[in-house]
Amino acid sequence: MRSVEQHRALNLWRVASVSSVRRDGPDLTARQTAILLTVYMMPQPHTVRGLSEQLSVSKPAVTRALDRLSVLGFVRRKVDDDDRRSVLVQRTVKGSVYLSDFSEIIRDAEREVAIAGPEQPEDL
Repeated sequence: MRSVEQHRALNLWRVASVSSVRRDGPDLTARQTAILLTVYMMPQPHTVRGLSEQLSVSKPAVTRALDRLSVLGFVRRKVDDDDRRSVLVQRTVKGSVYLSDFSEIIRDAEREVAIAGPEQPEDL
């Protein structure tokens, strides 16, 4: 049985996810979202190797996610001038705007869940 806190956390995630898929915008996978958030919220610089190690995800999986995020304009890649073998993953204005909008979705969901009040958690 889930605790009230677990239920509230999952309901917040549910409400934010439903709002996210209803809006007109890209539908990111959990991996793409995790990588995007890591690039924007953790100190730079970011590389495929570093993201792979940080997230415990294979380099090819990180590369595929970055391919999609690059097509969307949320990140860009740049060859590291100090180490030409390394590719840096950089933030973009479009990615910043996307995450700003997404944070508003989460804040709205948090308010909606708070207004609903405590609910009785049910079995998963």
